[in-house]
Amino acid sequence: MDLRIIKSPSQGTKDLLKRRMGFYGKNSGDFVDMADAVGLVQGKMIDMVCASDIAEKASGVEVYDVKGLCPQHMTLLAIFGDTSSVKAAMSEIEDKVKEGTYSDYRETY
Repeated sequence: MDLRIIKSPSQGTKDLLKRRMGFYGKNSGDFVDMADAVGLVQGKMIDMVCASDIAEKASGVEVYDVKGLCPQHMTLLAIFGDTSSVKAAMSEIEDKVKEGTYSDYRETY
């Protein structure tokens, strides 16, 4: 899984994300414009769903999927919020993967 944080993203970057997330209207995606930072997570679909759960439980962030080439192809997650909340969410994802506690999500049936 690849993780990146963009602190103070440019308006062009925010607009790119809104288009890839399907927010085309003038008032759509206001939370993107208000975000101080955006965390990006890319990996296998199953890992990104677990990462989304970890991020939302870790801090007050909003998590959205960013579409790839076709609507069914989720390329990455975008985690929006203030800088400290995004950092906390990304750190929690990284820590759980690194420490192996991410295995909580690897239950097999």
